[in-house]
Amino acid sequence: MHILYPDIKPYLTQMLPVGDGHEIYMEQSGNPEGIAVLFVHGGPGAGTQKIDRRFFDPERYRIILFDQRGSGRSTPHASLENNTTHQLISDIEKIREHLQIERWLLFGGSWGSTLSLVYAQSHAEKVMGMILRGIFLCRQKDIHWFYQQGASMIFPDYWEDYLHPIPAAERQDLLKAYYQRLTGSNELAKMACAKAWSLWEAHCATLRPNVDMIEAFSDPHRALSLARIEAHYFAHQGFLEENQILNNATALEGIPGIIVHGRYDMVCPLDNAQSLHHVWHDSELHIIRDAGHASREPSIIDALVRATRSMARRFSDVNPSRA
Repeated sequence: MHILYPDIKPYLTQMLPVGDGHEIYMEQSGNPEGIAVLFVHGGPGAGTQKIDRRFFDPERYRIILFDQRGSGRSTPHASLENNTTHQLISDIEKIREHLQIERWLLFGGSWGSTLSLVYAQSHAEKVMGMILRGIFLCRQKDIHWFYQQGASMIFPDYWEDYLHPIPAAERQDLLKAYYQRLTGSNELAKMACAKAWSLWEAHCATLRPNVDMIEAFSDPHRALSLARIEAHYFAHQGFLEENQILNNATALEGIPGIIVHGRYDMVCPLDNAQSLHHVWHDSELHIIRDAGHASREPSIIDALVRATRSMARRFSDVNPSRA
């Protein structure tokens, strides 16, 4: 069983202006001459954490983390203005150009897998390969499953807590009801909804209860950005066309990929990963038999570290990171 690499600190952190009033937090750690890998966090709105550096061998990888617009340490916090998938894709390109990287690996989970796939379909020539976890295709049925009906039948007790802030008369469209409150002027209602939304996700993310995850998702700063930005994106179908990722799968041709997905993922059910694997012919799918959605579960960690080791071996004889 593989475990995370030891904790490391960044050798460089900075705020990168990307336009529209946004500045995004970015950091680099590991080997400046190593294989460039971009960690693409989930949510949207979750931000990165120091543990995210630890999936990669710091002697072999140049590890790049960034917080997407409105997330984590990026500013303005929890902002929905000029915050769309197209603009996040543009930000990733600005990071690549700013760091003078010719080609890089993408490592993304959940919404991070969505964003990585859309970026790769738009900039295939810049992507060496991808390691993706907990695939989220952002189809209408995927959004409906988690926020209206589906996961609710697996976790009915936690679902009651999710329903609590919304009056019965508005529960036929919970995403709309939450979005209205999370973007409204009532600060008490906004924070109550942010916490309920965030905790619903935390409770469903792991196969076994995880106290650390519950505490992390309870943090008001993180809960607000996660809930507001997720509701904003999902109310607009991720700013994607329906089934966009699968319909454009030919754009991924020639990009090697490793897909890691927990069999008991209740946030993003396994059919997301299998549907992608069927149309992405350069991918391999690893179904983790004793895991749910979260990247922190031991068997998911094992599979992801194996994947980063595999990609490091694959690209050990090339140095594509410098432009």
